[in-house]
Amino acid sequence: MITNSSLNATDVSADDYVVLGLATCFIKKDGEVHAVKIVEPIPSAALEAIVKGIATSYEMAIATSLGAVWINDTAHIPPEFPSDAQLCDEFGDRLLAATRTYKARPVAQSYIPVGTVRHDFNFSTERKRILNSQRIVKAEDNVKQHEYTHKVL
Repeated sequence: MITNSSLNATDVSADDYVVLGLATCFIKKDGEVHAVKIVEPIPSAALEAIVKGIATSYEMAIATSLGAVWINDTAHIPPEFPSDAQLCDEFGDRLLAATRTYKARPVAQSYIPVGTVRHDFNFSTERKRILNSQRIVKAEDNVKQHEYTHKVL
C-alpha cells in the first residue's frame, strides 16, 4: 500500500512496476506548431504494441517503480530524461492507471527490466500528437444524404 495521500490508492505499492516514456508532442500556437518533450506513463497494452514495431511518438522509455517516481506527494522525473521534458497532464492519475495495467498483465514487465532504458522504438512524428487541438464541427461538415436513404423502398 502506497502511503502518498494524493495518490489515494490502496491497491498499489511503492515497489510496483511502471514504465515512463518520453514522447515528442506538439503545441499549436499562433498558427505554428512547436515540439515539446512530454514524460508520461505508458500502459502495458501500449508498450506491447510499441515493442512490436508500431510507429510511436515515444523516443525512449524507462522501467522503474512507482515509489521512485512519486516521492512525498511529488512526481520526480528520472535523470535519464532531458531537463526540458515536462510531465503530462493528470500525471498522478495516469501513473496509477499505468501501474495497475502491469499488475494485471505482469508478462508485459519483461519488455523492459526495472532500471533499464529502451531506445529501439519505431519513433515517428509523421502523425503529430497535437496537445492543444480543438475540433470545431461546422454545418458544412455534415454529409448530404439522399431523401430516401433511411426509407424502406
